[in-house]
Amino acid sequence: MSNQNISLEQAIAMTQLYRENKESILKEGVDPDVLALSETFEKEAIEQILVVEGCAGVRIYYGMSEDLYLHAILVAVDSNGADILPSENNATVNNAVMTDPPIKEEGKRCPPDCPPHSALTN
Repeated sequence: MSNQNISLEQAIAMTQLYRENKESILKEGVDPDVLALSETFEKEAIEQILVVEGCAGVRIYYGMSEDLYLHAILVAVDSNGADILPSENNATVNNAVMTDPPIKEEGKRCPPDCPPHSALTN
């Protein structure tokens, strides 16, 4: 798995696309796998959010990739409930030096990459 970073621009585009399509994604004829059953993020990805200065929690947004599949997008949140986001001109992506708060997206999505059987997968 990569470091799961995406840029603020990617997060904005994905969350906007989700909001625009959320009413229609379950209509007849739509692939039911557009809705994820789960999404797994590496410990390191979560830790990179939790160590952001002022972070009091993690918010999960829902976004949609260009192929109209649902994805979780994770950001740091301060004690007032406000998102802690990178500056708009930040082009932070995989393998870039992190100077701004990260936005995580590229988790292991199920389907197709599902976890082993558990009480939550029944």
